[in-house]
Amino acid sequence: MNKADMNRNSKIYLAGHRGLVGSAFLRRLEAGGYAGIITRTHRELDLTRQEQVEAFFERERPEVVFLAAAKVGGIYANNTRKAEFIYQNMMMAANVIHASYRYGVKKLLNLGSSCIYPRDAAQPLKEEYLLTGPLESTNDAYALAKIAAVKLCRFYNEQYGTNFLSVMPTNMYGPDDNFDFENSHVLPALMRRIYLGKLLMDSGFGAIRKNLQLYGAYGESGKFAAADAAGEAEIRVELEKHGIYRDRVVIWGTGTPYREFLYSDDLADACVFLMEKYDARDIGEIINIGTGTDISIKDLACLIQRLTGYKGMLDFDPSKPDGTPRKLLDVSRLRGLGWKEKVGLEEGIGRVIGLLFQ
Repeated sequence: MNKADMNRNSKIYLAGHRGLVGSAFLRRLEAGGYAGIITRTHRELDLTRQEQVEAFFERERPEVVFLAAAKVGGIYANNTRKAEFIYQNMMMAANVIHASYRYGVKKLLNLGSSCIYPRDAAQPLKEEYLLTGPLESTNDAYALAKIAAVKLCRFYNEQYGTNFLSVMPTNMYGPDDNFDFENSHVLPALMRRIYLGKLLMDSGFGAIRKNLQLYGAYGESGKFAAADAAGEAEIRVELEKHGIYRDRVVIWGTGTPYREFLYSDDLADACVFLMEKYDARDIGEIINIGTGTDISIKDLACLIQRLTGYKGMLDFDPSKPDGTPRKLLDVSRLRGLGWKEKVGLEEGIGRVIGLLFQ
């Protein structure tokens, strides 16, 4: 790679800088001395609107793009709002990737997801397994949009000689995660529910009110009305809607699926590492980013229970969907390039609990 493609003075457009991953990218780039970072909020720039994206790229002329913007959610949101997930993610990817080509972006990183791999593919998941079998039905809309973005990058590289990289991270978590009851992923959902169960068991209603005010109690952006003045009985009723009781916390599914988790700052470090040192032709169509180790949902819940000090019961509900049985990434290609994660799962969960819930 020509290092001039991304240097400390490059104009870098970071799409999605307020999200879990995008905020980690911003921290990593700023810590690395990158001075020319450009960001826009959704209110300032709607990436699903082609004319807005084209005008932005014509005006700003970024040299490097990190495409971390996405419509994301947990199993419930993915399974019940498929039209939103496929439309918004496809439009964002198509608009940003095409504008990057049209306005001469030297290098782009497209952030994918491990859900692009077939539901029943052999474990661990190798990059070449893409499109070799059916997808998991509970998140196929999101996966199809991410696959389309991967193919866009590949075909623009082949036809136009662009340098667009696609990376496939495993399940992410970190300090800027989404902790909404309805739309969060499994790890932040478990952390919040079990933490609130601990507070309820300890009659910590002041801390519960603060949590409901900060992260909401229902709906994607809804806040618990009058949480600061809510009585104890009212709070109990609200938490019970989400499976949180004084003596038990209800967890969706059987607890048997396995998941791999990566701390968001580690993902950011891996992506900057790749962008600084490698071209698309060096890594292939996609490259996995993960830890190469996984844990069952049941064991994950027990780990969170131990770290929060919750003494109640974990009540698994087999009537709710499990999702894909296992999603462990093969990260041998990334290991071969010289990168390895720094933050272990227990340490990372402890960080998040310490930063957000104490």
